[in-house]
Amino acid sequence: MTLSREQIKGFVNYLCREEKSAATQKKYLRDVQAFGVYASGTEITKELVVSWKKHLVEQGYAVRSINSMLASVNSLLDFLGLSDCKAKNIRMQQQTYCAEDKELTKAEYMRLLAASKKNEQLNLVIQTICSTGIRVSELQYFTVEAVKRGEVTVDCKNKTRTIFVPSKLKNILLNYAKSRRILSGAIFVTRTGKPLNRSNIWAAMKRLCAAAGVKPSKVFPHNLRKLFARTFYCIEKDIAKLADILGHSSINTTRIYIMTTGTEHRRKIERLGLVVSK
Repeated sequence: MTLSREQIKGFVNYLCREEKSAATQKKYLRDVQAFGVYASGTEITKELVVSWKKHLVEQGYAVRSINSMLASVNSLLDFLGLSDCKAKNIRMQQQTYCAEDKELTKAEYMRLLAASKKNEQLNLVIQTICSTGIRVSELQYFTVEAVKRGEVTVDCKNKTRTIFVPSKLKNILLNYAKSRRILSGAIFVTRTGKPLNRSNIWAAMKRLCAAAGVKPSKVFPHNLRKLFARTFYCIEKDIAKLADILGHSSINTTRIYIMTTGTEHRRKIERLGLVVSK
């Protein structure tokens, strides 16, 4: 069997019926199309899929990215009834600490807030994501009605969870909505009244980097969610509760969010005091 446009279209419809999020559908489609380009009309076999995996390695893709792309293609193969052609993930050792050039610190977060003071909407978006741990795609659920209740119900990835809005954030958001004459519905909207999307927010945050003195590699919405996770865990030490708050199905995913930097990891090792001088 070769991969056709009709099969890809059918796969997208399948993902829709499975109630995959729009972002997940887009991601799967992108990966499947990349595989289709590589296959280039060749019959789909286990050897072809394994060859594609090796090709991704040779192209320098990160192991995590390759495994993510394999998940998309393996899902397609299940849909096509070609489960025996699926390739295994590349095994990877679990990281014990994260790269320092990727981790956003609380001090850097405060500098971003200071740099965004002239852009009230962006400033509140940053505070909302970081103080609640939501995904940027979940901002749309922060409606005037929900914030008034102090609870935001998020429906994402076939899961529903409740996000509690800190009282201080609640007051700030309601005052903002009132000043913008937003009486109901989503609080964070464009000039045309549509909910903000991740690309708008990502680009706006990047423009803060120079003024805030923060490396661009650290400034993106998802890093705010990770800062929330690390801060919560440092106080509560409850990874199961944190997983529930973040909407993770697996605690292994949550562990990635709370990794400290190499510097902090080294400091903890040094404190063990297991090296004795002569």
